[in-house]
Amino acid sequence: MTKTFGDFVRLTQDGTVATVTLDRGDGRNAMSLKVMQAMIDAAAYLASETSINVVIVTGSGAFSAGADLKDPDRAALRDRTRLEQRQSLKLGPDMCGAWEALEQITIAAIEGYCIGGGVALAIACDHRIIAEDAHMRLPEIPLGMNMSWQSNPRTVSLVGPSRAKQFTILGEPCPAGQALDWGLADEVTQSGEALSAAQALAARYAKVPPIALRMTKQAMNVAATPLGYATSFMDRDQFGYASTTSDQSEAIRAFLEKRDPEFKGD
Repeated sequence: MTKTFGDFVRLTQDGTVATVTLDRGDGRNAMSLKVMQAMIDAAAYLASETSINVVIVTGSGAFSAGADLKDPDRAALRDRTRLEQRQSLKLGPDMCGAWEALEQITIAAIEGYCIGGGVALAIACDHRIIAEDAHMRLPEIPLGMNMSWQSNPRTVSLVGPSRAKQFTILGEPCPAGQALDWGLADEVTQSGEALSAAQALAARYAKVPPIALRMTKQAMNVAATPLGYATSFMDRDQFGYASTTSDQSEAIRAFLEKRDPEFKGD
């Protein structure tokens, strides 16, 4: 069985295992506003589907290059009211929250790279399996923004506060081996084998009684981030503020001009 959500999100079901594939046809799979809405719609479908007990999330090519900075829908928001702009910033956290809230076990299969919003989605899943030549990276803070989508509590829960600060604030690539050592990933595979490894893990979970599986996952998620919402509910407003600073503009200019930025705290 195959279902599609929007133009770029495809769900296939094999027994009690579903695979959701992000495929924009370019191997990068950046997350436009429409893609994020499609991922929310896919999660809504899965939330009420009792025939599916395990969900694999993957990308065709790279997992995801993160938020689509060239998205025409995003650009059009510049002429909208601040309320409309703020409302649009709900899509990222709503997407990650919808995937985290799923009662099924979720497994992210990562090839190539997983950047920014791609990381936010991956860490909202229960497991991450990454190919040996892949990496994860959060470029937001070096570009003058904050890491939003309510990701900080999830990162801290996975790797602890010290490593979470390094990974998030420095914005440096985290190679597969380091991701495994730190706890960002559960398994490293050969290049091109992340999906197969995810399918093997999914098959193991598929043999577990589904009611006990779902209840146990919920209990463990609540235990892992009991203050997650309380400590991150404002991060979209923080993102909106950070995006208006002179330092953010300077960061983007420096990135495009391939030079070191000169930040002034303004």
